[in-house]
Amino acid sequence: MAPEAVVQEQLLANYRSADRAYHSVQHLGECFARFDEVESLVRESGEVQVALWFHDAVYDTHRSDNEAASAEWASAVMRAAGGTEEIVGRIARLILATRHDVVPNDPDQALLVDIDLAILGAPADRFDEYEAQIRREYGWVPDAEFRAGRSAVLQRFLTRPFIYGSAPFRARCERAARDNRARASAGLHRRHGGVHE
Repeated sequence: MAPEAVVQEQLLANYRSADRAYHSVQHLGECFARFDEVESLVRESGEVQVALWFHDAVYDTHRSDNEAASAEWASAVMRAAGGTEEIVGRIARLILATRHDVVPNDPDQALLVDIDLAILGAPADRFDEYEAQIRREYGWVPDAEFRAGRSAVLQRFLTRPFIYGSAPFRARCERAARDNRARASAGLHRRHGGVHE
């Protein structure tokens, strides 16, 4: 089996892990479907595709460095394949952008982040399924603690001027994402008597 096929099998095995409800092959497939829609806008298509494959390669809800570990794995694979340090660095930065801690100013990073966040602007039934999947992934977290953490995440996105950094996703997903997030946030308060951010 060729090295790239081995890596792909390793990645798919991770995405198929039993402890993943949302960060799974379903999410990966949805990301690539969104990528296909905007590929003509991507500057370095191959790099963004590699970053998509690896952006959730490591996903463990007990750790806070998943993106960094995923970027390290991608970097090792790309170096072994003969990638230059410039390419390796760009792919690592793409993956690290999916931490969603800052709004990216690089166009490819913005598109990648928007692809990853497209679920927020999904139809209401898919968004609700996503929320339930996230809860399953964090099944070990006590309910009150989960509600507080999830509410903080929802609020962080709602307080941004824009959730999406690229024009196509802003036009297509921004309103639905805000509606979904507001509805989910209100649901947390309604069902549980209020969560204070």
